[in-house]
Amino acid sequence: MAKFVLAGRADCPYYAKAELLANYLQKNLPNFRIHRITQHPDDWEKWLADICMKNGWKHNHSPIIWRELLDRGSKGLLLGGFNDFMEHAQEYYSVTSAMLSEIMKDIAAENMQAHLDLEEEKETISQQFNPLNIWIIGASMPACYHLIPMLASGKVFGMNEDIWLHLLDHDHSQDTLQGLKMEAEDLAYPCLRKVTLHTITDDVFLQADFVIVLNDIRANEDQSSEAHISKIKDQYAQYGTLIDQNAKKEVKVMVSGSTYVNLIALVIIKNAPSINSHNIVALPTQLEFEAKAQIANKLKINSSVIKDVIVWGNISGINHLDLHLAKVYRYDSSIWGPSTFSRPLLPLIHDRKWLKNDIITEWKKRKEHRSGLSAAHSIAIALSCWKQDSDNGGIVSLGVLSEGFFNLPFDIVYSMPVTFQNGEWQVCAQVAIQDHVKETLLRAADELLKEKSIAFGISQEEKIVSEEL
Repeated sequence: MAKFVLAGRADCPYYAKAELLANYLQKNLPNFRIHRITQHPDDWEKWLADICMKNGWKHNHSPIIWRELLDRGSKGLLLGGFNDFMEHAQEYYSVTSAMLSEIMKDIAAENMQAHLDLEEEKETISQQFNPLNIWIIGASMPACYHLIPMLASGKVFGMNEDIWLHLLDHDHSQDTLQGLKMEAEDLAYPCLRKVTLHTITDDVFLQADFVIVLNDIRANEDQSSEAHISKIKDQYAQYGTLIDQNAKKEVKVMVSGSTYVNLIALVIIKNAPSINSHNIVALPTQLEFEAKAQIANKLKINSSVIKDVIVWGNISGINHLDLHLAKVYRYDSSIWGPSTFSRPLLPLIHDRKWLKNDIITEWKKRKEHRSGLSAAHSIAIALSCWKQDSDNGGIVSLGVLSEGFFNLPFDIVYSMPVTFQNGEWQVCAQVAIQDHVKETLLRAADELLKEKSIAFGISQEEKIVSEEL
């Protein structure tokens, strides 16, 4: 199979003559194929320079013809311009072209008009296509594999929202992403309109509506925590700067993962000053759902009926599971009511030893068995809350930039109770903190301040003073 590429200025007479010859060869030779590319005269020189630089060619006029070496898996073989193509056709196929100059000019004019019509059609289609641009950082992580069907099904953003997925990861992960892209397209979900792959370049996060961070930086065995934090800070500072430059100003950023989740959100906030800090959050939702699953197993109920569980503190460090406001709906007992009727959770659990010790031990161990599915579900639920409000105004845990609520230090990302409404979250400032919890919350704040001081080189004088919340 001989496959040739013919490219030129849309108004070039020699392109028109080469095209006629190529069409004749394709029609009469079963193993000859031609692919045509036209460029507007204003764009031609830059396009030609780029294609020559990419392939290491030297060519400076229209048209340019090369052969694709499909059977060898290598870059194309440059044939040259119109005269070179004519010589090739005469030598290999004994075919030539005798098109007159006037006809060449007429066809060139027709090509130019056809090119303009095609560009206008593309622009019209582009204006009609207004999807949500969702960027996923660390897209080779297992959670992304499970997240894509949830996003594309329409359950998160609604069936009327088209989605354009942008999968971003390191160069060495591109083969994995290519397979993921093909599988996502195979799903044939009506909401999933496009999937593109990216590595870190200056134009990433263009027109982003949502950015989902799947933290993929793991510490090496011989790496200190300081070196690990420094590496995280450098990488996510770069992401934050690019989000600030390229994303929509109302973009929403969600950070998920198992290491330094709060810190990553803070680094992005610091490096994206034009983005509202309320739109950059860390997700403790997976921890919240893991706790609900344990409680559901204890009470032999479905975890979906458990609401208002709160996770305080450092999502991937010192944190506290708070059940004092938790409720259970549709609980099968002597007291029954409509679907909106709930009962306080704690009085339903009679095993006080389990509540005091065992639940926390089991809760911490669940992290060892994560495979990405629960993380993806947690992200999807959090996105749904942001887009469609939390259930009945219920409490959701969220890592947000501290603004002094609960007497916590300013300028750290801290997990606390919020509610979502009309695309915004509000801290549940009225939530009371029990006395025996205050020490844990202070230790979590202190830990976050230490991480911040290592990342940003802030003096330890900022260390929290252990005062009552």
